[in-house]
Amino acid sequence: MRAGFAWDIPERLNIADVCCDRWARTSPEKVAVIHRFEDGRREVWTYAQLKAASDSLAAVLAAGGVVQGDRVAILMAQNPRVLVAHFAAMKLGAVSLPLFTLFGDDALRYRLLDSGAKAVIVDSAVEEKLRAITNDLPDLSLILSTRPSTCTSTRPSTRPSTRARKGEMTLDEAMAQAPRGFRAAATGAEDPAVMIYTSGTTGEPKGVLHAHRFLYGHLPCMELSQGGFPTPGDIGWTPADWAWIGGLMDMALPCLFYGVPLISCRLAKFDPDAALALIVENGVSNSFLPPTALRLMRQVTVPNGLRLRAVGSGGEALGADLLEWGRGHLGCAINEFYGQTEANLVVAACDGVMDRVPGAMGLPVPGHDVAILGPGDTPVGAGEVGEVCIRAPDPVMMLGYWNKPEETAQKVVNGWLRTGDLATLRGDAQMVFHGRDDDVITSAGYRVGPVEIEQALTSHPDVVVAAVVGEPDPIRTQIIVAHVVLRDGAEWSGLEEALKARVRKKVSAHVVPRKIIRADSLPTTATGKILRRALRSL
Repeated sequence: MRAGFAWDIPERLNIADVCCDRWARTSPEKVAVIHRFEDGRREVWTYAQLKAASDSLAAVLAAGGVVQGDRVAILMAQNPRVLVAHFAAMKLGAVSLPLFTLFGDDALRYRLLDSGAKAVIVDSAVEEKLRAITNDLPDLSLILSTRPSTCTSTRPSTRPSTRARKGEMTLDEAMAQAPRGFRAAATGAEDPAVMIYTSGTTGEPKGVLHAHRFLYGHLPCMELSQGGFPTPGDIGWTPADWAWIGGLMDMALPCLFYGVPLISCRLAKFDPDAALALIVENGVSNSFLPPTALRLMRQVTVPNGLRLRAVGSGGEALGADLLEWGRGHLGCAINEFYGQTEANLVVAACDGVMDRVPGAMGLPVPGHDVAILGPGDTPVGAGEVGEVCIRAPDPVMMLGYWNKPEETAQKVVNGWLRTGDLATLRGDAQMVFHGRDDDVITSAGYRVGPVEIEQALTSHPDVVVAAVVGEPDPIRTQIIVAHVVLRDGAEWSGLEEALKARVRKKVSAHVVPRKIIRADSLPTTATGKILRRALRSL
């Protein structure tokens, strides 16, 4: 597959056009998004409606002063208006900036100030939080909220741009404006389109700037990991928030690109029973489910009526037990993929196209050149550990970190994007994740990655999630410490020794944790990634 692959990316490209407008031209009544409200109501959006709303919003943004290259922040939970906002910004040649609604004041202030966002499109539920920090945001000049309109006249006395700047116009009003004389900007594949901030697992969050071409960079892995995606009748959904690259690019935008109906639903907190019921109710065939979601689903009874064809998962390696549970209870493969915000979906492990090795990341996806490099950028041999590196340029690779040229230069060195992740190369060329460079534990002369230990711990039916870190030790340099969260009702008595025995059996005696600490919860980023550095500081 790799040998026969060639990229076909048009020189002139806009994500809004290929994911929305081209479908509106050819199949205007084709269903694009189905939104399910918490009370069970459904709202159906066609491609024609997406185009009309995004054209109107783009015209209002332009009248409000947004120009090509400006950043337009999108502070909304999963719903069709998020996509309208992305497309409106892109049609102006502006950069859409998805932000998580659960961000606190400091996190929100940092990202809006660092990005210099000119406009924010915000959920009414978090509008007050945004307005409390606007005095700290000198570049912000336009706020559009999803709150109900307070305008009593059908003919507002002030122009839309003025009402928008004064905060009197709502998002729905902006989407209903007649876009007089509006013309989408002519953008190229290399022009900036989206900026997504890293989750800050290794330091200060950085704005990762991506070009329009990065959508195409995701497609080969989507086609593989979603079981020959798309096929007639496919319906996609992910519980992952569209503020993150996983939710937006591992499901939402690829669905629209392929013309696959996309389910959106606000899940304030992930509920495995509710998620499974939603999948059955909406006939979801393809989904991106993060590992934590899968582990929680495994704790409940899977209902009848699933029609899942394939599930993609990423963020951490899955163990053999979870893969087998997926085949047996979900009735489909759980295909894994690997990537970063800076270069996403470049390695995959998929049923049907390769031998599955539990715990392995898999092989480089066609179109992406990925290698495990040791000292001097020399490829490692079988059984050796090195850094996962992606050859530049690559369609899915970032343009750079926003206003951080030094950090960008440190990320891409000698033609390789350095992920900072360590992996082992198997004899069959599959890659096995070993750990982040800063997560590796040095104990009694061994370099120990946390992932295999965590997989062994979470394979126990009483363990919901686990994180393994190193603790300083005067003799061994570090000792291995595991933090575990148990399922409700689990007994702690005797479990610590049982878990140590499990690690000894499943992994090796030399990586058995010296300590296992029971925790009610583990510190995580807003994306749900475990903050091991926070555990190390305890």
